[in-house]
Amino acid sequence: MGSNHLSPTSMILVHLLSLSSILVLCEGQGIKSTRLLDLVIRDYTFKSFNKFFKTGTPYNINLPSNLTGITVYTSRYRCGSLKRYGAKINEFHLKVGVDVHPCIERVLIVTQNLGNNWSNIYYDNYDALLGYQLVSPVLGLLAYNSGDDIDFNTQFQVKIRSFQNDGIEINFSNYTTNGSSTLDGRIKMCATFEGDGKVKLEKEVAPNVCGATSHGHFGLVVQSPLLPIKKKMRGWTLAFGCSVGAAIAVFLVGLLLIAMFVKVKKKARLEELERRAYEEEALEVSMVGHVIRVHTASATRTAPRIEQNLRPPRSVSLID
Repeated sequence: MGSNHLSPTSMILVHLLSLSSILVLCEGQGIKSTRLLDLVIRDYTFKSFNKFFKTGTPYNINLPSNLTGITVYTSRYRCGSLKRYGAKINEFHLKVGVDVHPCIERVLIVTQNLGNNWSNIYYDNYDALLGYQLVSPVLGLLAYNSGDDIDFNTQFQVKIRSFQNDGIEINFSNYTTNGSSTLDGRIKMCATFEGDGKVKLEKEVAPNVCGATSHGHFGLVVQSPLLPIKKKMRGWTLAFGCSVGAAIAVFLVGLLLIAMFVKVKKKARLEELERRAYEEEALEVSMVGHVIRVHTASATRTAPRIEQNLRPPRSVSLID
């Protein structure tokens, strides 16, 4: 009858597979770079854009499931019209005089709302935020060259710039995560995430409204002295957990090797005992390898002996 119980070796293998999945999670997979995230969103934007989209009308971009929580809108403008009339795209207000450089004819404006989860990627990549806490999602404003035919051969990022300190306004009124009653009197600051890893902090131009002079990513922050300690604790806890998992995996691998070694030694001992038993048999047995047994007899045998009474009579010659 078969047994439903797993052997010790099988159980060790099962545990090793479980631990390997834990270690993979510890290593982490996915988008960890803010620049890479922008490039991925750009590619999906150009793939989704239709040349029949109306100028000046925002269109929502569908993103894959692994980017759940991010909201992206795009709209195309003529460079001259954008400078003369400005534009309002969701949370961003581009005032009159905003310039796009370089711009051949049209520009594709892309706005990002990273939500509460994906906004943490900026907190993790900008050390200057240590001591501050995000109280809003990170909002992004980017621009790309846009010709008559939208394709990957003509796309490149262009600059949006204004000579006014508040030429670009970002309104966080609908996205602040903490109300004034929970800030304990702490003053909110506008954070501009620059491409070189630096963060520029400025005062609000209006309640929950920030001003900017160029494209980029923006958020509202408040001082939080205890936050860096919590962040370090999270990293220490993750490192400790991964180290413990790796140690257990090494221990189980050692047990597996010991079990395999004992099994091989036991098999060799049984074969040796079997060989000795064969050698002690009355009839010799020659071993061919470890499988075939050939029975052999002694090469010396007793010579046959003829009894005297059974000798044949001598021949008698007849004489006439």
